[in-house]
Amino acid sequence: MTTLTLVPGALTLEQLQAVHAGGVAVQLDPAALPGIRASAALVQAAAAGNAPVYGVNTGFGKLANQRISTADLDTLQLNLIRSHSVGVGEPLAPEVVRLMLLTKAASLARGHSGVREVVIDTLLAVLNAGLVPCVPSQGSVGASGDLAPLSHMTLALLGEGEFVVDGQRRPAAAVLAQAGIAPLRLAAKEGLALINGTQTSTALALHGFLAFEPVLESALVVGALTVDAARGSDGPFDPRIHALRGQPGQIDVAQYYRALLAGSAIRQSHTEGDDRVQDPYCLRCQPQVVGACLDQLRHAALVLVREANAVTDNPLVFADANGQGEMISGGNFHAEPVALAADACAVAIAEVGAIAERRIAMMIDASVSRLPPFLTSNAGLNSGFMIAHVTAAALASENKSLAHPASVDSLPTSANQEDHVSMATFAARRLQPMIANVARIIGIEWLAAAQGIEFLRPLASSAVLEQAHALLRQHCAAMPTDRYLAPDIEAASALVRAGALSPLFQGLADLPELWRPA
Repeated sequence: MTTLTLVPGALTLEQLQAVHAGGVAVQLDPAALPGIRASAALVQAAAAGNAPVYGVNTGFGKLANQRISTADLDTLQLNLIRSHSVGVGEPLAPEVVRLMLLTKAASLARGHSGVREVVIDTLLAVLNAGLVPCVPSQGSVGASGDLAPLSHMTLALLGEGEFVVDGQRRPAAAVLAQAGIAPLRLAAKEGLALINGTQTSTALALHGFLAFEPVLESALVVGALTVDAARGSDGPFDPRIHALRGQPGQIDVAQYYRALLAGSAIRQSHTEGDDRVQDPYCLRCQPQVVGACLDQLRHAALVLVREANAVTDNPLVFADANGQGEMISGGNFHAEPVALAADACAVAIAEVGAIAERRIAMMIDASVSRLPPFLTSNAGLNSGFMIAHVTAAALASENKSLAHPASVDSLPTSANQEDHVSMATFAARRLQPMIANVARIIGIEWLAAAQGIEFLRPLASSAVLEQAHALLRQHCAAMPTDRYLAPDIEAASALVRAGALSPLFQGLADLPELWRPA
């Protein structure tokens, strides 16, 4: 197991990806300890004092005007976690929970939350032990923090909630004991600091972003294969065209397509004498469409990495080396940046699937593709890919509904104290079904493009696209006549989700990385 040193405020996308994938131990940079201790001391002093301080010796939300006695301050924090553990729905995926544990520890370790170092140590101990708190997926509106899901995570740290072990829910106390981790005991403000933050919505958005990477790489490879199957031109990928517009994602996608198509004998065969002046948009506008999506995804990466490093609880503690300072109430728990980033990802994901569906429609239309109708030799007796395209159309349409921005909705909560919320948690959570839909669309396109290539034999595509064709044929045979196709669609889609085409894409020489947050 590799060890990652957590430097608060300096998490990278690569580090987040490593923890998301699992098998990484995390240790805190000792340089963070003085700041953590100074802020904790300031909170403890406030707890011992007479002045009202929100979340330390007052109630929460609309109950902030209720003063809590010194004897009840620890109970206040415990009650907060118990009362806020009200999530519903299926448990969040382990990848998401790992990111929640990491980013909460990273946020608290910035030294502006007033928690003792044992809180951070416990978060990292649970993460490093491979334990997965049981966190229901529904119940957060993405403001005042992801209160319910983070409460369930915290409840497990206290030994009162549950962990998911081998797919089964188990009582937290027993799981902690088996791992040799002492249940956390909360002091003043610590419960509030643990649940007041955007770590669930951020983790869900990162989970979607990272899960889409192999699907997008597959879309680029398969989209290039479709260009060759339809005997499309590589002229629209000329770098001079894209330089004139200056959009970075568009420039990069055109470069990807040039590399993927380089050396294609199919393309060389129709360089001259082709009477088609211009290809359909689904072929020649791929750099413009997918490139714009790539720009949106790269911007989302910048936002999400910033948020993963942010301090998002309330109130915030500003302590100096002499133990002096102040606590200031604010609103960093409002997850609007995450909501808008997740909405941008959703639109980009939907568009990648939408143009892929159009490429499938183009290939089965003999008048446009100049391939046999529905990609079958004996059309009429055989229906070929007719209804496989209908499935792709259904999935693309479903994604259009799912792409509706969640961030434009808001419902007031907490008796109108929290009167504008982000809905970031759902905005991020809905990315997973959208990605699954796009993976299936790309799987169908891969099957169709491979079939189209076979009608052009003995001509060969480029070396890398022939590898993509051969990879598919290892799992899915050609379909010269009609047969049961649903298992092949699932097999091709699973290869897309698993990143089977990613080595081909990533092996292209001297190309810009797909994700390039500056």
